[in-house]
Order: sequence, then C-alpha cells, then structure tokens
Amino acid sequence: MEHPLANYEASSGRFEPVWTLEIQTVPEDVDRILDAVMKVHRLAYGRYERNASISAVGAETAQPPDGTTTSTHSEGFQPGSTETYPMVELKISFERDPAVLGRIMDAILYVHHYEEPVVILREDWASRAAYNPDNTNPNRWWNNGRGLPNNL
Repeated sequence: MEHPLANYEASSGRFEPVWTLEIQTVPEDVDRILDAVMKVHRLAYGRYERNASISAVGAETAQPPDGTTTSTHSEGFQPGSTETYPMVELKISFERDPAVLGRIMDAILYVHHYEEPVVILREDWASRAAYNPDNTNPNRWWNNGRGLPNNL
C-alpha cells in the first residue's frame, strides 16, 4: 500500500521520503564529519546544500567492560566504570537510496572518533516548499524587517 504522503501536494509544497541519520559525536568533530559526508553527498534540502541540525551540547554515558578499546587505550581506566562525555546529535537527511546510505556511512565511520559510533537511522518525510525567492509573504526573513538571525 502506498504511503498517504506519497501523493500529498499543497500550494505551499509537498513531502519527500528521506532517511535521517542521528549521529552522536563530540562537538568539535561536527565539521569534520560534515566535510567527509560532503565528499560523497551534497546534503541538499531544497536548493540549499550541507544542511544539518546540531543539538545543544548534552552528555553521553557508557560503562566500557574489559577488552574494549577504552580499557585498552585509556591509562588508569577501570573496566565497568561509568564514563560521561560532552556530546551533540548531528542530524542529516537524504534520499532513501541504499547506495547513498552506504557511501555516507562509510564516510562517517572513517572519520568518527569512536570505533562503534552511535548512529540511528530513521525513515522520515521532509517538507519541500513551493520555492519562490521573490515571495511577498511578510513573514519571510527578507520581508519581515528582522532579516536572518545572527550567524554563529
């Protein structure tokens, strides 16, 4: 049975099936991961490229047992003790194509700092607006008097 959003169309736009990857990483590695992915996919969202969402800094925690790389490479580490580190979630989406997924995952796994990074794959539907850069809608950033938010 076809998904109800497959033929959804409104004057404002439509939805497209995408896969979303949620990648847990340290904040300082976000650009390295995105740069690696960009070598195999442009991460387009509408007409824009290198689109990603990065969460605020949170924490990840684990208890590595004996025999893990943590117990092998961290001097003084006690197997089974709890570790907690700063973490962000990096989210990217792309067309549902297994070949594309393979190239993106290879790029992520090569540059990620963990041997077993936490990467979650979701099936989602992403909006695609009826694009019009000359739109007179008063809520658009180019019409609302505020402009774009400050760049980080």
